[in-house]
Amino acid sequence: MTSAPKRFVMLSAAVIAVAGLAACSSSKSSTPAASSSTAPQSGGTLHIVAASGPDHIDTVSAYYTADYMLERGYTRQLVQYPTVPYTSTSAPGWTTDTTPVADVATVVPTVANGGVTNGGKTYTFHIKPGVDWDSTPVRQVTSQDFLREFKAFCNPVSPVGNPTYFYAAIVGMQAFCNAETAFFAIKSNAPTAANIANYQNTHSISGITTPDSMTIQFTLTSAITDFLDMMAMPFDSARPVEYDAYVPNSLQLDQHTLSDGPYQISSYIPGKSITLVRNPAWKQSTDSLRHDYVSSIVVTEGVTSAQTQLSDMEAGTEDLPMDTPVNPSSIPSLLASGDSNFHVWPWSTTYPYIVFNLRSPDASGAAGKLLVRQAIEYGVDKSAAVKAIGGPSVATIINTVIPPGNLGYQPYNLYPDDSGQGNIAMCKTDLAKAGYPHGLSLLYEYQNDSSDTRIFTAIQASLAPCGITLNGKPEPGSSFFVDLGNAPENNKPNQWDLGQAAWVPDWYGNNGRTVIQALFQGPNCVINTVNDGCYDNATVNSLITQAEGASSLSAAGSFWHQADMQIMSDAAIVPIMSQDTAVYSSSRIRGIGSDGKTYPTAIFAPNIGAPDITALWIAGG
Repeated sequence: MTSAPKRFVMLSAAVIAVAGLAACSSSKSSTPAASSSTAPQSGGTLHIVAASGPDHIDTVSAYYTADYMLERGYTRQLVQYPTVPYTSTSAPGWTTDTTPVADVATVVPTVANGGVTNGGKTYTFHIKPGVDWDSTPVRQVTSQDFLREFKAFCNPVSPVGNPTYFYAAIVGMQAFCNAETAFFAIKSNAPTAANIANYQNTHSISGITTPDSMTIQFTLTSAITDFLDMMAMPFDSARPVEYDAYVPNSLQLDQHTLSDGPYQISSYIPGKSITLVRNPAWKQSTDSLRHDYVSSIVVTEGVTSAQTQLSDMEAGTEDLPMDTPVNPSSIPSLLASGDSNFHVWPWSTTYPYIVFNLRSPDASGAAGKLLVRQAIEYGVDKSAAVKAIGGPSVATIINTVIPPGNLGYQPYNLYPDDSGQGNIAMCKTDLAKAGYPHGLSLLYEYQNDSSDTRIFTAIQASLAPCGITLNGKPEPGSSFFVDLGNAPENNKPNQWDLGQAAWVPDWYGNNGRTVIQALFQGPNCVINTVNDGCYDNATVNSLITQAEGASSLSAAGSFWHQADMQIMSDAAIVPIMSQDTAVYSSSRIRGIGSDGKTYPTAIFAPNIGAPDITALWIAGG
């Protein structure tokens, strides 16, 4: 994620936040019933309804759930994730969904097949023949098309959503970007399409080479275990040479996209609609991850009411939502009805968590004192916070930095709290030891939407008996993350002491880089940081380095877990819960798993954060 957690802010709209569901049964505990006898039907139009729709069509800058949802149809990567149903984050289906497999690459590079060499520092990918652009005439996707995408990462107009992973991993990536940034900082070097293309075509990234048109090779700064996960991000899509004619992320580019996926964009009217139709250049034989069962996909934008969207889906005039959660007030009846078109999917998030401003001078620097933070660790009633947004039907209490379903996760709790209900006695004891026997008041910053407000109210009430008064500082989401990460200002009085932050990883499984490294590596006390509390621990920093450089998953997992334990020992955050996500689709929609079975609802793809639009078909055509 970027320092301004854009992907998270958008993803949060997909996470369920509902009051009054604690007594309802949940449909997340089992996979929707499958039918192996129902053959997928071909044809029909998939209707997707959106409040605002995707904010980027250009794959370099796209970093939003709605972007990812649509990109699944018209882009391909060297490796990518399959989409299968699953029952929990510990189930085999989750592992399948979060393990990259070959997409445009012929195989996933390994040491055994010769694709990983140089002690794990060189990855060689070979391109499948027959993967074509819908150009005129149709032509093969090449290694140079993938190289072009990486060269576009640091364009001066609309750069890649998150460059930090690639800076750290690929030799010469940061040097290339720094040089391009410096070049276009000169006034005479105008960021025109021609100038941008010329710069990128005449400069090289030393760690990416294309020995021939069907081979691309990456040289890494060190042997790492999560490079394939980085390569599965939609940022890493192939980029056709035609894009050199347009300014990146411009309307002209958006309206002249090429596709190597099962669908091509035939019409794009910003703020109104997007239409995709089958791509005649795409061949199912080259793509084991996607299908083109529906003939066309129409996205209707501008429908901001969740109730209207749900009513339209129930009526069958719309089939799937894109960027709006299921109407909260309707979820209890949907759960109670057992509607097969509705399903709550387990997910893996740290949403929300409490972060401490370690540099705040308020209350004699209380938030910077370990015993105060540990008192709050004990005092928070997490079960009340979960109940405030719906109960265990929609969220799971967590006590660790790494959420379930990821490498290094081990269930433990350094602050025993009566099954999540808090431990007021220990809270009072630690608070007194910290020098606050009569309690203290702290400033608590949170988003002012209804669900975050309910969570804050529950936390505020749970800490009051301990003697801790939380004075709420509600903010709209548009400014909340900016202020939370404004490190240069946050060491001043009356900014915030505790913040109700939230995080959704960029990928799952082997993802310590997207959780611990992103949130806790120091020193990273800069503007727009996501290390909001300015946490910096030498032991954790060393463990991050060891984990990212580990030669095996087991070794990496051990280092990530040790870092998790140290962060929790330092009480840098209070993990609260991992929320799930609800998916509703019209009665026309059928999901199709990689097992060939049909399911009665759209299948949620964890790394997209939304249903996979290429893994469904329409009953009745």
